[in-house]
Amino acid sequence: MGSGFAGCKPAPPIASPKADNTAQTITVNQLLQRFAANTDTVYVYNFWATWCKPCVAELPWFEKLGQQYAGKKLKITLISLDFLEQTQTRVNPFIKDKGLQSEVFVLDGGNDPNAWINQIDPAWSGAIPATLIIHAPSGFRKFYEREFTFDALEAIVKPHL
Repeated sequence: MGSGFAGCKPAPPIASPKADNTAQTITVNQLLQRFAANTDTVYVYNFWATWCKPCVAELPWFEKLGQQYAGKKLKITLISLDFLEQTQTRVNPFIKDKGLQSEVFVLDGGNDPNAWINQIDPAWSGAIPATLIIHAPSGFRKFYEREFTFDALEAIVKPHL
């Protein structure tokens, strides 16, 4: 990311997931503000879609990580890249069916994904699943364009907790 994020204050809060855990919309700018949060929490942002088999296969590992480290400073956020108009018909039923407990957003990236992919991470080809892990105090910020196992995910996150 550019130097525009250096020394930024924590991002303004975006509404937390509803009690029934339905997806809300998040814009690219809101997401970038979240990335800039300068707190002692480890942030894990997973980019996925309901139609992506490897994405769906790894979702339980993010859920397990969130549950296993519930008492630690860890925040799991699932960012769906499904079409916005599919939030009610596809994403929310998927969340309910899979029993997802993590915070879920559907990304409003506008009409041109190529306009924002590099803002998320310059190394990102746009393929999913993809995961960004940030821990500001240690300067750790790493983007992964791959499917995770629980052990691999935990090995990256645990040293920062």
